[in-house]
Amino acid sequence: MTTPKRDETTEDVRWMRRALELAERGWGQVAPNPMVGAIVVRDGAMVGEGAHLRYGEPHAEAVALRAAGARARGATVYTTLEPCAHDGLTPPCAHALIAAGVSRVVYAVGDPNPEARGGSARLRAAGVAVTEGVCETEARELNAAFFNRFASDRPWIVLKMAVTLDAAIGDGSATTSWITNEVTKRYVHRLRAGHDAIAVGMRTVRVDDPQLTVRESEAPRVPPTRVVFSRHGRLPLTSTLARTAQDSPVIVVGQDIDTEYAHALSELGVELLDASSITEALRALGRQGLHSILVEGGAQLAGLFLGDGLVDRLILVQAPVIFGRGALGAFSATPLARGGVAPRWRVLHRESLGDDLLTVFAPS
Repeated sequence: MTTPKRDETTEDVRWMRRALELAERGWGQVAPNPMVGAIVVRDGAMVGEGAHLRYGEPHAEAVALRAAGARARGATVYTTLEPCAHDGLTPPCAHALIAAGVSRVVYAVGDPNPEARGGSARLRAAGVAVTEGVCETEARELNAAFFNRFASDRPWIVLKMAVTLDAAIGDGSATTSWITNEVTKRYVHRLRAGHDAIAVGMRTVRVDDPQLTVRESEAPRVPPTRVVFSRHGRLPLTSTLARTAQDSPVIVVGQDIDTEYAHALSELGVELLDASSITEALRALGRQGLHSILVEGGAQLAGLFLGDGLVDRLILVQAPVIFGRGALGAFSATPLARGGVAPRWRVLHRESLGDDLLTVFAPS
């Protein structure tokens, strides 16, 4: 439970949590903007609410104010991000709040974007009471990739792995091993929709021949780029990814890629990225606008990301099955903990997906 801080009240927390729920409606539709929700409250009752639903469309505050109409005068507005103070694709939200005559604005977290922040100062200068930091942790987590963009030179990395009770990701055969249930599959497709890119290693391509697209969820505004990490860049020319590169971008990351093979991939629409390390590759991908990457496997790629300390969130979905002896372990390629002391991961969230168990971890 959130512990009240500053002049935060239980009532503030209640309304802000509702605003955070509204913000999630923008999942996969507003990037590179953040997801934002807003609520107008007057005399203890909600009189207007809204969310930023699609990139280029009105911001959450504007939608909520429009719904409230004249009832916004003298009201309190709750918003999950500091109201913007710049003219972009839409007018400044801070000006709209002032013009509506609201008496108080409560926001969860400051805007990290230097072009947009500063709305709180404008509100205070106009005589509007401002409270900040309500449900800040939750608001930062909701838009973690957005905040990371202004704090790091590499994308936000989420490693997702489906494992058995004995922490295996495959039964050791050369064929696909289905582990999780249909509820989890739908969850994964929605998860994909909220990222700029989906990444896998070459073994996953050869064994599963994946599409790496969003199919069992609302289609994102921009389809995720498919990224394949391959030491020599030899993505099979007959693979689903190579054959569909004209439909949705595919990037192959490798080193010293054969010129003739690279030309064949380029003819299919595949982009080649030559990088000597994953860190170098991630920086290059970030410069291309890929600010969040969902890494889906397999064990070798997971081991590289974990070994280099590049995983920002680890999502494990555990199915109630056991593969047993000879199975491919999820962390079989992860470097041994130094000195026998393994760093502990913090549990951020747990929930059941049918009979599968989802856990979201953060580095300690």
